[in-house]
Amino acid sequence: MKKENITCILVGFRIYCVYLWVNVDQSGAPGDRRSAIKQLVEHMFLGQYQHSIDEKGRLTVPVRYREKLAAEGAYVTMGFDHNLMLLTVPAFNKLSVKVNRMSLTNPRARDLRRWLFSRAELVSVDRAGRILIPQFLREAVNLDGEAIFVGAGEYVEIWAPPFWSGQNVQMLATETDDLLFMDLDLSPGD
Repeated sequence: MKKENITCILVGFRIYCVYLWVNVDQSGAPGDRRSAIKQLVEHMFLGQYQHSIDEKGRLTVPVRYREKLAAEGAYVTMGFDHNLMLLTVPAFNKLSVKVNRMSLTNPRARDLRRWLFSRAELVSVDRAGRILIPQFLREAVNLDGEAIFVGAGEYVEIWAPPFWSGQNVQMLATETDDLLFMDLDLSPGD
């Protein structure tokens, strides 16, 4: 039930009135009181972690990522920077809907479909917290022995350490910061 209050303030010769809506049934109710921003951040992949890959291609998933990836499994596919992308099933489905809306008559759209879908594999987290990275994907991005997980918001990137090191050097070069991000809208909000 919502309750309406009217508040008026006298400022000089003007009167300002505003409606205040109070959500009465939620006031004092038990439940999840975390902010929407905090809930959003808790569902994001953040941070960097280095883990080993065994001889069978099993890669240990960072503990912080396991719960999000273990529920439904995840898709691993080629990234765009000599890396892999690891996406939850809902994130991959959302991406696939966008890609599938693109015109089949557009050659770039067809290439993007081939790039993402021909190399995608559904993987699951085993009891030891590992995923199996297919050999063809490991070879494509030179993953051997070690891998670096890089949180990228809705998905995770998986890098071979030398390639991540090079990417990191490039990103940390202060003279390129402006060029990297100048045409992106980084303003908060919708």
